[in-house]
Order: sequence, then structure tokens, then C-alpha cells
Amino acid sequence: MPRNPDPRHSGPKAPFNEQSQPHPGIEERMQEAPDYGEHSYKGLGRLKDRVALLTGGDSGIGRAVCLAFAREGADLAFAYLNEYEDAEKTRRLLEEEGRQVLAMAGDLAVEAHCRKLVEETVKRFGRIDVLVNNAAFQGKEVEKFEDLDPERVERTFRVNILAMFHLVRLALPHMKPGSTIINVASIQAYQPSPSILDYASTKGAIVTFTKGLAQSLIERGIRVNCVAPGPVWTPLIPQSFSGEHLKKFGETNPTGRAAQPAELAPSFVFLASDESRYVNGEILGVTGGKVLA
Repeated sequence: MPRNPDPRHSGPKAPFNEQSQPHPGIEERMQEAPDYGEHSYKGLGRLKDRVALLTGGDSGIGRAVCLAFAREGADLAFAYLNEYEDAEKTRRLLEEEGRQVLAMAGDLAVEAHCRKLVEETVKRFGRIDVLVNNAAFQGKEVEKFEDLDPERVERTFRVNILAMFHLVRLALPHMKPGSTIINVASIQAYQPSPSILDYASTKGAIVTFTKGLAQSLIERGIRVNCVAPGPVWTPLIPQSFSGEHLKKFGETNPTGRAAQPAELAPSFVFLASDESRYVNGEILGVTGGKVLA
């Protein structure tokens, strides 16, 4: 890669092939495989011997962050729904880095499962130094508002925001001063698409959750921040979009393209590491030029 690569030409460009998938999307079945940093990310020991619990670690942004954390020296517990093929690949990648790994399947919409994730992580590693609330449910795009049925809206909120309340509440007794929490919002919190308004609404809630939680937990020495991605090429996209929307995904971004998951991972490393010790309650936009406002 050039020393200073042009950001307009460093990732995937539309059009993407038609490759619609049912929920949940599977990375192994994508025709254009995302780049999660396997051949590019180089760690510097910035998270040496820390323990991270991350949701949605099977693929996409979650896999890229898991790999980056492992190469920075962290041990990982990661959660996923039922994407067993993807999760197994993530587990192998992390173990090849010489790190301890715990992979746990289950539904974050269920509070009891959130409790199990924390309990199993603490049982295995003894503590939680970094909590990354990354997992999200995004349904198929709809043509009109009435198509967002109550069952879908409730599930979106249970997975995307209520699970964060549960996981933070349950993890806090096992987090010490110097620990960090990183939530994942989206450009959708600021520029919502009507076709996925339930998803966008939860991302707006995550922004508010992050800012309020950060004010509370800094009194305990625990920092809370948030990453807000723009368009990123992950299994969530062919699962949610089709037709021209899928083929032109990311095309209207100022950079003219969608991001690769590998391009998101360094932001998480920064927020989890001591290098960001004076950063708290911030929303870090990794949007390719779309403005957070």
C-alpha cells in the first residue's frame, strides 16, 4: 500500500453484486469478502494482557476489532447470535495470535443471556477491562413506515439498546478504574434513513446513552465513548438491502465508497487504550466524510 493512500480508492467501490441474505447475514457467504485486517493490522502491545468482552464478534466490524485487540495483546470474549461458521473463523484467528478466546452464542434480546455473557467472561478471565457493545439487529429496508411492524421494532430496540443497559449494569462490578466501555452508534443517528428508521432510532438512543453514561462512570475512573461508522461493507448490508440500494451502497459518501471493517478497528483500539485517557463521552465518527451534526 502507498505511504499516503488516496482515501477515495482504498476500499470497496460500488456496484456490489446482488447477493441478498436472510437474517443474520453470514460473512462466509458474501461474494465480495470484507477486509477485516488479517493481512494489514499490526499491533503495538497497546492492550497487553487486558480482557475485552465484545458483542457481535463473529464478522464485520466485530471481527476486525477482535483481531486488532488480539494483536494489541488482549484476551477476548466475544458474543454472536448463531453465525457459527463466522464465529469459528474469528476464534481461530484470535487463537493463532496466541490469545485466550471465549466465544459465546445466544440472543442479546434476552436479559438472561446478557447475564450469562458477563458471568462466563468473569469465570474464564476474572475481570472485564474493555466492554464493546457492537452487536446490532437491522431488518430489511421497507418501502413505507407502516411496514415497520411492532415485533420488528421491539426486537431492534431489545438487541440494539436495551442489551447495552443490561451488559453495562452487569459488567460494572467486574470493571476497575482505568476500564473502558465503547458503544457503536452510526451515521444513522444523525442522518436517518426512513427505510430502516427503527435501526436509526436505536443508534440515536446509543449516542444519548453514551454521553449520559460517560458523565456517571468517570466518577469511578471508567471512560465511556462511542464509534459512529458511516457505510461499512459487512454482512449486515446484503442482509438488509437489495437492488439498486445494494449495488450502489456507499456511492453517495463523500469518499465515493463504503469502508472496510479493517478501517474501523484502529478507532476502537484508540478508545480502549491509555492513549485516549483524556477522551470521555465522545462520539468518534468514522464516516468517510459524512458529518455528525
